[in-house]
Amino acid sequence: MNDISSIPTASSKVQSISNKKTALTDAFREHFSGNAPLTDKARSFAKARPWTSAAFLGIAAIGLIQTLRGAQR
Repeated sequence: MNDISSIPTASSKVQSISNKKTALTDAFREHFSGNAPLTDKARSFAKARPWTSAAFLGIAAIGLIQTLRGAQR
């Protein structure tokens, strides 16, 4: 027999839907929204996602090195 409680309703879709594709976006929204100083926001994001923060810092360091290397000519 069919159970009527298993039929999806409009209210069941209201819940926050997150998957691996949007988890990083959700983390950005969670940590970088509000009125706190940017350093506090970045610190909380780094605590929540240390590997992602390390990757962002690595990319920024490579960009800085490339910029400084081009300035020597």
